[in-house]
Amino acid sequence: MNILILGSGGREHAFALKLAESNKVNQLFVAPGNAGTTQIATNININPTDFKAVKETVLKNNIKMVVVGPEAPLVDGVHDFFLADAELKNIPVIGPKKDGALLEGSKDFSKIFMEKHNIPTAKYQSFTKDNLADGFAFLETLNAPYVLKADGLAAGKGVLILDSLEEAKKELEEMVSNQKFGEASSTVVIEEFLDGIELSVFVLTDGKSYKILPSAKDYKRIGEGDKGLNTGGMGAISPVPFATEDFLQKVEDRVVIPTVNGLQKDGIDYRGFIFIGLMNVDGNPQVIEYNVRMGDPETEAVLPRIESDLFDLFEGVANQTLHEKSFSINPKIATTVMLVSGGYPEAYEKGKEMTGIDSVTNSIVFHAGTTTSDNKVVTSGGRVMAITSFGETIEEALKTTYTSIDKIHFDKMNYRKDIGFDLI
Repeated sequence: MNILILGSGGREHAFALKLAESNKVNQLFVAPGNAGTTQIATNININPTDFKAVKETVLKNNIKMVVVGPEAPLVDGVHDFFLADAELKNIPVIGPKKDGALLEGSKDFSKIFMEKHNIPTAKYQSFTKDNLADGFAFLETLNAPYVLKADGLAAGKGVLILDSLEEAKKELEEMVSNQKFGEASSTVVIEEFLDGIELSVFVLTDGKSYKILPSAKDYKRIGEGDKGLNTGGMGAISPVPFATEDFLQKVEDRVVIPTVNGLQKDGIDYRGFIFIGLMNVDGNPQVIEYNVRMGDPETEAVLPRIESDLFDLFEGVANQTLHEKSFSINPKIATTVMLVSGGYPEAYEKGKEMTGIDSVTNSIVFHAGTTTSDNKVVTSGGRVMAITSFGETIEEALKTTYTSIDKIHFDKMNYRKDIGFDLI
């Protein structure tokens, strides 16, 4: 079977590497892909949200399954587009339709969904410019810090955590009245702040049954000790040591089952990944957010630990036979560290030549913001590459990862040297 993966990052390279292991997969295509995917698949230079170009690619290359990496095509309705097209409707899309993608596409929708299905989450209210005064009043009922979330997609930048009430009021007005995050912040969700330890749990569902993937913790801040600006993610650890069997049972009982059942009750035929961002508050899970795809760089720590045939699992999602599929996890710990361009997450230069990649033998190299130029691998994004290693302990896995990183070079390369510091 020929498969098309939509996306260009480390997550998509991880999908490609895992799917390439399956003897049921003939040809892999990635759109647009990166310098890593081109080594195991055919890159197609199209935008994943250009559905007309996606259709042409699918028909031209006899694609029989589409795996959607990023959130934008899902929120824009790529799955619905396939179902509505006579030539595409029988080609399965791994990823929810537009109604299910609202779990990520609208923070307000996801909070209403959680409240409706008794899924534990922070108390909240939503506001627009029309009831700004009510928003100010609600902020006054909360204790610092104050959490403001743009309702729509804002490229990971739409969440503000503020210590000052006055600053929170000012930012709320900026978001709803002056469109600080564009249309995404025309509605803003204000939440109470949850104090605990963050982690992520990933679920693959066919709309009826589900498989719970390994837990992971990622590190968002650019600086060591979790200081500085937020990024798309600087590294990840899987599994999370504090996510005990007892805690994960609570996650399944209180979050996963009500989520999958809630989607069914609401008539949402959801087939794909559910990323559940959680806070462990005194041993109890609280949902911070849903995403409707795998996270990045968590994918680069989670997918290598799945020993089952990923294509076989995806086939189960498409045919609603996921419950029949075998599912096994490597018990070892995986650690992932992200190499980023100097200056990221602010202004950075592209086109830096990378060397030493081929000398890495004990780790998995996942390309993210890379491309090829004159037969050389060069940087093309802020987050450039993820290096993942296995170990019996976090320390052992990290030692291997950092030894591998020492072999890779590009001008102004930056990475955090303390990934996993809080778990050891």
